[in-house]
Amino acid sequence: MELEQMEVIADTTRNLKAGIIDFTAGSLGGVALVYVGQPLDTVKVKMQTFPQLYKGMVDCFMTTLRQDGIIRGLYAGTLPAVAANVAENSVLFAAYGLCQKTIAKLSGVQKVEDLSSLGNAGAGFFAAFFSSLSLCPTELIKCQLQAMREVSTQKAAPGERVNFIGPWQLTKRIIRAEGPAGLFRGLLSTIAREMPGYFFFFGGYEATRELLAKPGQNKEDIGWLNTMIAGAAGGALFWLVIFPADVIKSRIQVQDLRQPAYIILRDVARNEGIGALYNGLKPTLIRTVPATSTLFLTYEYSKKLMQSYFDD
Repeated sequence: MELEQMEVIADTTRNLKAGIIDFTAGSLGGVALVYVGQPLDTVKVKMQTFPQLYKGMVDCFMTTLRQDGIIRGLYAGTLPAVAANVAENSVLFAAYGLCQKTIAKLSGVQKVEDLSSLGNAGAGFFAAFFSSLSLCPTELIKCQLQAMREVSTQKAAPGERVNFIGPWQLTKRIIRAEGPAGLFRGLLSTIAREMPGYFFFFGGYEATRELLAKPGQNKEDIGWLNTMIAGAAGGALFWLVIFPADVIKSRIQVQDLRQPAYIILRDVARNEGIGALYNGLKPTLIRTVPATSTLFLTYEYSKKLMQSYFDD
């Protein structure tokens, strides 16, 4: 009995340590992703929510740079973006690790490393539900900050100056007007984006790692360049699959739309054409290659470093 108790304690300690490592590595990866990809993410949000104002990606980028500069323009919403990505990726990767273990146990796989790409995709699908809950409020603030000029210009009188506010002021304004529930505007569309998206995100990442591994080589040892390629592949699959849902989420959060997501989707497709559901896809895919590859590189190598440190 005493031996069984010791084994349970040891197993619990191992799981707790693995969860903390995944949480920390996911946080570091989230920070790296934001600073690499924030300018093109800003362009994406502007093109999704106000497509009529810009001729294309380059026009949106240059107009934003010319009008508002780098910090207030292209890097608008960076602080909540960091908070959003740390919140999302720390919870996502911690939940992903737990879901991997659960799926491995249910499917009779001895080690998580031996899970199939489909098993990893399933783990990503379920993990994304939990990360959506932590992502939605910070994503809302980020998107509103990124499109603040466009929203203010529409509401302002001709010639009136745009009144920029910071993330804390914006958060307080939303809570004062709508209560804490106001921070979860767009939650259902966020979940609808995240769960199928991360099925393909993690599935594509793991499948690409397997393809890039040499015969007899462990996919954990494919090297930093192949890890980045696999991360870029997973990120590209994510956005290609879920982009229409992301457009709807952005419009709900920025334009304060109150109809159900499927009604907004139908109206956009009917009134603006199917192409409107893909506004901003080009800068998103360009951003995804360096941003997502950096995310996975930071995640995998910081995780290895922490595992080797704690194992010693």
